Amino acid sequence: MMASKGATVPVAKVMSDAGQTFDPSTYIPAVAGYYTAPNGQMLSFPFNSSTTIFYFNKDAFAKAGLNADKAPATWPEVFEAAKKLKASGHSCPMTLAWQGWTQLESFSTWHNVEFATEQNGLSKDGYKARMKINSPLHTKHIENLSVAAKAGEFIYKGRGSDAQASFTSGECAMIQTSSGFYGDVAKNAKFKYGLASLPYYADVKGAPQNTVIGGASLWVMAGKKPAEYKGVAEFFNFLSQTKVQAASHQRTGYLPITLAAYDLTDKSGFYQKNPGTDIAVTQMIRKTTDKSRGIRLGNYVQIRTIEDEELEQVWAGKKTAKQALDSIVSRGNELLARFEAANGGKK
Repeated sequence: MMASKGATVPVAKVMSDAGQTFDPSTYIPAVAGYYTAPNGQMLSFPFNSSTTIFYFNKDAFAKAGLNADKAPATWPEVFEAAKKLKASGHSCPMTLAWQGWTQLESFSTWHNVEFATEQNGLSKDGYKARMKINSPLHTKHIENLSVAAKAGEFIYKGRGSDAQASFTSGECAMIQTSSGFYGDVAKNAKFKYGLASLPYYADVKGAPQNTVIGGASLWVMAGKKPAEYKGVAEFFNFLSQTKVQAASHQRTGYLPITLAAYDLTDKSGFYQKNPGTDIAVTQMIRKTTDKSRGIRLGNYVQIRTIEDEELEQVWAGKKTAKQALDSIVSRGNELLARFEAANGGKK
């Protein structure tokens, strides 16, 4: 969308032209920054923004002799919990959804390591970015998941959100996926569950840092009538209201978008009544770094498909972690080079 020159109207301009107050500084920095151009102009309106969190089945943990009141904090603890869950008879100790987002993107920012050059594509020369997810840390992590897959302790359930149903049904005991999955779990899970921060490798300097944004934002298309833009501005103004943001956050698990909505939710006692529902926010409001602010790459929808294809080869035992990650980088960089050429060296 950012590269489609003339196709959209920056949200800041839409609001200003309509005489609506619009202050990007009221938004959670990691949210606003993701949708902001290198020149500082906010281009789209954050709406159902989410981040990656960890869900676990407390009943399954108790049955396996694990502490049901404390989620595994580190990756070694997760793998150890998976072993105990399998030993207790659990057929699917661990799964994950949106594997490229959870195990490569958020994994990178959470550990404060580069996903791609040029500040993960967010620098003024972001169109020159190239992928860097075949590092020793990335390789070690995917190899660890591969070992767990061979042992039946990690069960791959498919692309996108396919794995989520296996958690709400009770089949899988642990899952990493969107905070926006909370509404489904709260409504449909028939067991005690917990929400927690993503696991990390404690020997990595700077970890944990912050997770990366997911979900969507609202873009305003060009070529509309002035009255229509005024209506859009009114709608965005409504969505910006603290009470509206807070209610949406509490209902769905998506981020509250603004710090005021987070404060209102906190003061209402919602987080105390629903432990873990603040995890998504606390993971995102940490101070970001050049390696953790977000990921913005051309042709990335296609690159995510490549990530799925290559990681599936690992889970099936057909490729090593290093082979798959090297292939993601090689194939991904071909698409990035095409994007750079198509944009004439301009982002």
